[in-house]
Amino acid sequence: MIEFEAPKPIQMMDTALETVAVNMMRPKSRYFDEHEHEIPWDYINFMHMAMRQTGAGSLAPTEKKKVDEQGKPRPRIGYQQLAFTLERLSWGDVGMYLCTPGGGLGAAAVEAAGTPEQKEKFLARFKGDKPVFGAMAMTESQAGSDTSAIRAAAVLDRETNEWVLNGEKIFVTAGHKALCESDGFVVVWATIDPEAGRAGMRAFVVPANTPGATVTKLEHKMGIRASDTVSIVLQDARVPFENLLGSAEVVKEPTTKGFKGAMATFDATRPLVAATAVGVARAALEELKSMLAERGIEVRYGLPRQKMTNIEREVVDMEVLLKSAWLLVIKAVWMADNQRPNSKEASMCKVRAGDIVTKITQRAVELLGPLGFSRDYLLEKWFRDAKISDIYEGTGQINRLIVARQILDYSGRDLR
Repeated sequence: MIEFEAPKPIQMMDTALETVAVNMMRPKSRYFDEHEHEIPWDYINFMHMAMRQTGAGSLAPTEKKKVDEQGKPRPRIGYQQLAFTLERLSWGDVGMYLCTPGGGLGAAAVEAAGTPEQKEKFLARFKGDKPVFGAMAMTESQAGSDTSAIRAAAVLDRETNEWVLNGEKIFVTAGHKALCESDGFVVVWATIDPEAGRAGMRAFVVPANTPGATVTKLEHKMGIRASDTVSIVLQDARVPFENLLGSAEVVKEPTTKGFKGAMATFDATRPLVAATAVGVARAALEELKSMLAERGIEVRYGLPRQKMTNIEREVVDMEVLLKSAWLLVIKAVWMADNQRPNSKEASMCKVRAGDIVTKITQRAVELLGPLGFSRDYLLEKWFRDAKISDIYEGTGQINRLIVARQILDYSGRDLR
């Protein structure tokens, strides 16, 4: 049964997360927005130390105890806890949250597509003394939403038993920190059989400082400017055979383990992206209500809509949007924790959260007019931060297609 109240372990960490958001993130939001490629090391080092002290290791859905003190089975809440954490930190500053040390999408890909031995080997580096970052590289200039168009290639050198990777990846979140600023890695999606289409897709763990794997560009972005987004060129980059996640066997069917591994990664992470969007939307809505209250405009809850002012109705409608998006997130992460297929729910909450964060932040700016547009306040920044939630890890249009296919029981070929 889905619980709408946060589990007690999550409630207990709320105060700590709010303290970080209020005292460490909000005061630096504007600075790192204006100094885009400067890394927030104070925040990174603090979070690394805090996660080590609490045993978290990194922002990952890991749980140590399977039973409680009485020996009864303990409910799995790893993804739920992560969703609450990300919502709170994104309320503080979503760009800085994206700089939190840990595996990120790279670790999620290892979890989704790797063998038990690979998980143990590659994820252990996030438990060390220094902050470490992971990233995932899938997008190419001709392959955004259409992953079957990926051209990056991996060829096995049988003499050395190494994979040789060539290609270029763009819009890699945290790619610079993963390859150049820590002992991390980037999970690169490439094809081992171009004629097999999606069946030939595989994920390769490319460790930091691998010769031939080079960061060639740091993007200048509209929002989430504290987070680095890069282009990576692979030129005869060699990785050991065992750095391929899963099997190297190509079975030429519409979907295979390689492509399913990519999609399973997104089923796990799209609800978490949605949680970050909810955090940004909540920040904007709370700031709007606070600034209205300072000017004598309070929302009179409980009145019929026809007796409310237009601003009151708009605020109430925004609160409904916010709560509906959050409930979809809770359902999707609850299903992930209980190991239930959640592809439809993951895409649904991603669509909804991407929509509402854009609408709420835009309307908050509009209702406050010059104050909302002013850089003296963070509302305009949250407006710029918001849109990416509807774009990365599957655009709103693609996720709508996924939901429609799931509801109508259509394949990708049937409904494009």
